[in-house]
Amino acid sequence: QVQRVESGGGLVQAGGSLRLSCAVSERTFSSYAVGWFRQAPGKEREFVASIDWNNRPRYADSVKGRFTVSRDNGKKMSYLQMDSLKPEDTAVYYCNADRSLLIVLQARGPWGQGTQVTVSS
Repeated sequence: QVQRVESGGGLVQAGGSLRLSCAVSERTFSSYAVGWFRQAPGKEREFVASIDWNNRPRYADSVKGRFTVSRDNGKKMSYLQMDSLKPEDTAVYYCNADRSLLIVLQARGPWGQGTQVTVSS
């Protein structure tokens, strides 16, 4: 079974920071693209950030300049560093991965449990 395990969420005040982690259990992780998504209560799941096999990032406009996505192929991990957090960032955050960035961006899942990020004002 493919595993995508998110961690690092929590409760933080506005302006604070969190670092989320995504563990990807794939033998050939270095060839995978990783995508980060989030879903707030009553809202659609939305794209947050991604990083491809060549370490090229992309970001949603809403988080650009505040979030940084990275990867560590040796640890088979992707990280989402979230700075200057806002209450509107409150959501459950998910990751997914595939050899194709296009597949990742289709946001079809399957999805894990995600990790809750709550930003208080």
